[in-house]
Amino acid sequence: MSIFGSSEIDLGCDGHVHTRLCHHAVGEMEEYVAAALAGGLAELIFLEHFEIGINYGQVTWLTAEEFCFYQRQCRRLARKYAGRIRVGAGVEVGLNVDRLAETRDFLNSHSWARVGLSCHYFAEKGRHLNMLSRKPENIKALEALGHDRLLRRCYTDLLLGLQQLKVDVVCHLDAPLRYCQGVVFTAEHWRLIEAILAEMARQDIALEINTSGFAVRGEPFPCVAIIQRARRCGLRFVAGSDAHQPQDVGRFFHLLQDRG
Repeated sequence: MSIFGSSEIDLGCDGHVHTRLCHHAVGEMEEYVAAALAGGLAELIFLEHFEIGINYGQVTWLTAEEFCFYQRQCRRLARKYAGRIRVGAGVEVGLNVDRLAETRDFLNSHSWARVGLSCHYFAEKGRHLNMLSRKPENIKALEALGHDRLLRRCYTDLLLGLQQLKVDVVCHLDAPLRYCQGVVFTAEHWRLIEAILAEMARQDIALEINTSGFAVRGEPFPCVAIIQRARRCGLRFVAGSDAHQPQDVGRFFHLLQDRG
């Protein structure tokens, strides 16, 4: 059974793609464009990672210099493939509520095809934990802090970020703790999610349907229960594969919609 009707989501655009520039994906930008063309897509939006003030053992985002290179490459590819596929330079902002002013300055320093908002890291005693990591040591540390506390902070911060930053889409809303076992949403988590969806509706911010979830849990991020709530709020939906290798561009899009 399809999740979306034929006019409810555009599956001709993959709006969430990473490359080797983020230090945890592989492949050159042009390889992703070639994969999108081979998959029959009309548009590809790169959504490379921005983080600021994160104390973590691995760099999973672009430097300022890399963002300048990234923007130049996107413009080059857009010109080269004009008339065949639209290519855009977007950014996935990893939320750090202690650095919102600097985040705004960064966003204003470039032109973006799309600005996505995500919550990747959790601050604890001067360090940060990656809430989307599959590494056993990260999962153990997250479990020790407790799912409830992590999710309440994540969703409280996301709501503040939506109110303070100008963004176009919220990415993989329920992906934090995706590799932890036994995560259950409480009434308070649902209250915060409802507040986030209401704020998105107020600002006409789209909800990303991130198909990488199919590989992790058999349904997209966010789950169908959140999608149903978003639908009642009148939100727009956009599709993203969260590809970290060229062959994943447009991955699982066919599961979102019955094409007949």
